[in-house]
Amino acid sequence: MRLLNFRDPNCYDGFEPSGRMHIAQGVMKALNVNKLTKAGCTFKFWIADWFALLNNKMGGDLKKIQNVGKYMIEVWKAVGMDMERVEFLWSSEEINGKAGEYWPLVMDIARKNKLGRIIRCSQIMGRAESDDLSAAQIFYPCMQCADIFFLKADICQLGMDQRKVNMLAR
Repeated sequence: MRLLNFRDPNCYDGFEPSGRMHIAQGVMKALNVNKLTKAGCTFKFWIADWFALLNNKMGGDLKKIQNVGKYMIEVWKAVGMDMERVEFLWSSEEINGKAGEYWPLVMDIARKNKLGRIIRCSQIMGRAESDDLSAAQIFYPCMQCADIFFLKADICQLGMDQRKVNMLAR
C-alpha cells in the first residue's frame, strides 16, 4: 500500500545527539521508521549536531556531540532499523554545503514571526518559556522550522514536544 498517494514521500526526524538513548528513542523509533519505509517512504534523519551545540549539549563540544550521533546510528542498526530507505544527514555538513539555500529559509522564518512566538517554541529544546535563553537558543526554532522545508519533508515524525515548531512551519 502506498502512503498518502504520494510518490516516494519524504519523512524527516531530527535529533540532538546529547547522551544515552532511551527505549522510545531507540526501539520505538526503529519500529516506526520500518513501518514508514515499508509503506514506500524515504526517511531522512537530521543529525542536529549544530543544534546540540546551540543548546550547549555535551558541554558545547562538537566532537563529543558528533560521537554521540554516531553511537545513536549504531544503536538503531543494532535494534533492527531497516537502512535501505534511510539517510542520515549531519546538519553541520548540510548547512555548510548548501548555505545559500538554507539560511534564506531561516531568515524568512525569523522575519515573518514575532519574538514571543519563537520563545513559545523553546520547549523543542527542553527549555521553558521562562528560562533565560541565549541568543543561540532564540535562533534554534527558526532553524528547526527551516529544516522541514530544506529537507522537503512530506511527513515530520517528531515528538509532541515539537508540535509548536511544526505549527510555526504551517
